[in-house]
Amino acid sequence: MQQSTTATPPAPARTPTPGAHRIRALDALRGFALCGILLVNIPQITDMLFGPRPGVLHPIRAFLDLTVQERFFPIFSFLFGISFALFLDGAARRSDRPRLLLVRRLVALGLLGAAHQLLHPGEALAPYAIFGLLVLLPATWLPTPVVLVGGVGLTAASVTLASGGLLTIPGLFLLGLAVARLGVPRALDHRTGRLAAVLAVAAPVAAAAVSWQHATDPADAHATRIAAGAGLLTAVAYAVALLLLLRTPLGPALSAVLEPLGRMALTNYLTATLLVVAAAPLLGLRHSLHWGTAMALALVILTAQVLASRWWLARFRYGPAEWCLRCVTWWERVPNRR
Repeated sequence: MQQSTTATPPAPARTPTPGAHRIRALDALRGFALCGILLVNIPQITDMLFGPRPGVLHPIRAFLDLTVQERFFPIFSFLFGISFALFLDGAARRSDRPRLLLVRRLVALGLLGAAHQLLHPGEALAPYAIFGLLVLLPATWLPTPVVLVGGVGLTAASVTLASGGLLTIPGLFLLGLAVARLGVPRALDHRTGRLAAVLAVAAPVAAAAVSWQHATDPADAHATRIAAGAGLLTAVAYAVALLLLLRTPLGPALSAVLEPLGRMALTNYLTATLLVVAAAPLLGLRHSLHWGTAMALALVILTAQVLASRWWLARFRYGPAEWCLRCVTWWERVPNRR
């Protein structure tokens, strides 16, 4: 009897697909947020002085308070929630236990953040991992309307009751998760009109909030809450404005600079700290008022990171830190070289 030639089909792969589709606008937005975060982190890492005397800020510090402080961290936190949801969707297609992969990923991120705290006390990775485990992971079992309402409520409470800061993370995480579930990120290319409408509302409201922040005495009991609210509103205006600019003739140039930064955000976030710590003694930044030097250092670091990221991504699929985190998540060596 002739033997059958029908072969048993191979089992579906359980490893990550190197060519997975990326949402380029989110990469650019993440890179944009990374730029602003560096401007805030350099003074924190080096313990720079706020001003020549109590109650008087250095002009650059005052400018950063109104344009950068609390403006870019919310964008980054919101994007983390989106990335969490997108990763869970992808993991569910390739693994029978996608939440286990997320737990492993968050634990690894937390350990990395704990080590990073030694050089940068107050860094974001450890809180991201903690809130990811305590808030985001349980929220994956909740319906989207509940997640959305919870995100709005927690974000509002973090500003009105707790003056923003790290406590904005849970609400923004949930908002990012809900927005991703609603399919907004993958539909961004078809939402130009809606984005313009959002900006038309957000820009004047943010400008009014910033004006209110500027007119408020820092000693006022509500000053930190006003600043946190202004920061969130400005973050919305910044993010939507960038998404719209990516659709203009400036878009290709902006993408060429910001996308590589965003695709290697973890690597660039960590290496920026190393570069600041190494450069601070040489530039005399610690406990100083050399704010102009600090801003110049930020420009040099970002320029170097853009060039290095473009070079690296032309040869590899993931940045070094991103690749290591991916290998730990999947608990195997993930292909990286192009």
